[in-house]
Amino acid sequence: MGLVPTMGYLHAGHASLIAAAAADTDLVVVTSFVNPLQFAAGEDLDSYPSDPERDESVVASAGGHVVFRPSRDEMYPRPMITTVSVAELSKVMEGASRPTHFDGVTTVVTKLFSIVGRCRAYFGEKDFQQLAIVRRMTADLSLPADVVGCPTVREHDGLALSSRNVYLGPDERKAAPVLNRALRSGAAAIEAGESDAAVVRAGMRSVIEAEPLARLDYVEVADPETLAPLENCDSRARLFGAVRFGRARLIDNVAVGASW
Repeated sequence: MGLVPTMGYLHAGHASLIAAAAADTDLVVVTSFVNPLQFAAGEDLDSYPSDPERDESVVASAGGHVVFRPSRDEMYPRPMITTVSVAELSKVMEGASRPTHFDGVTTVVTKLFSIVGRCRAYFGEKDFQQLAIVRRMTADLSLPADVVGCPTVREHDGLALSSRNVYLGPDERKAAPVLNRALRSGAAAIEAGESDAAVVRAGMRSVIEAEPLARLDYVEVADPETLAPLENCDSRARLFGAVRFGRARLIDNVAVGASW
């Protein structure tokens, strides 16, 4: 069984996960559930984009077999008083900016693993912190799933595909690749011999702050397994960033030494 957890509004990045699952497994289940537990007050829970008919077409074209689209009442028939939390990995970066987010993610993923049963579960590296957290949770709780990470799918100009890209206006869309350029500049600095993570962070910030439409949330140089911020960095580092462009909040990450 292959499992691809999504919140719907599928794009080519999701299709790549479905295709990877179809190549590895006999039956591919794609979940489509906008999980309220991972949205804080004031976030886009009620306006999150949706196109179920198009999603069905994407799933079929990519080789998926079953779309599981439960209602909120089915997933949470009464208020949840049980929460799954991955402590240290959930406190940094996205966890610092969105303190309740990852507890919502890990709780719903645990429920999905329980509902679907033994499986290989496919997650995109675009949400690398989420991938690392789900991997640690699955190992710590001995859950019956093999967690598979798949490469980020990008537009021609480097922008990582995201369902929230639909929020970008024309000028914001032109500006949005600055996040990927900043991360790539940081990776290039490390590859050229820079080992001081503070210098790398400052360089990435300067690239983003030069774009008038960008509002920086954070940039980070972190250990790819523990997600702890690094003081001294080398080829094992992973670079992360989050930037707002108007209504859209975009995240991205790159590995040092990755091919672009």
